[in-house]
Amino acid sequence: MSHTEDTHELVGEPAPALAAPNVGGGPDRFDFDALDEGTDAVVLVLMRDYYCTKCKAQAGRLADRYEAFRERGAEVVAVLPEPTDRARDWADVPYPLLADPEKAFAEEYDQPTKYGALGRLSDFAGRMPEAVVVDTSDDPEIAYVHQGDGFGDRPSEAELLDVVEEVAA
Repeated sequence: MSHTEDTHELVGEPAPALAAPNVGGGPDRFDFDALDEGTDAVVLVLMRDYYCTKCKAQAGRLADRYEAFRERGAEVVAVLPEPTDRARDWADVPYPLLADPEKAFAEEYDQPTKYGALGRLSDFAGRMPEAVVVDTSDDPEIAYVHQGDGFGDRPSEAELLDVVEEVAA
């Protein structure tokens, strides 16, 4: 089974058109319309919270491989469920880093939580990582979803690059 044949219920659905303040590389406000021409995919990484060390490490690894994503026609976008001022202090990355204190991306992209009501109240305790690849070659459509079932359950950068190549093919 190829990566883009993921069985998650969102795969094949239109990608929610959300906009948010950007404190990373790129325009001050991100939305799909702000993408450079020739961007065929968006690798959307929904982080857990400000204190998540695994999220910060993933953000750094994505920054290290950012040029490889761009060479394949993909934009990396990280979403942090925090206010703009906290997101600005979180990481210095070459790609968009979106502040989403209302957790709109988490809701629209079905970011998982654990531990019932406690997990829904506390991002640190319950929010799980998620990676989504959106095919933006036409109308934005969800091509791949990886929902972590633990704090460290994330696709590798190599796996995400493979998905991007499949989307571009």
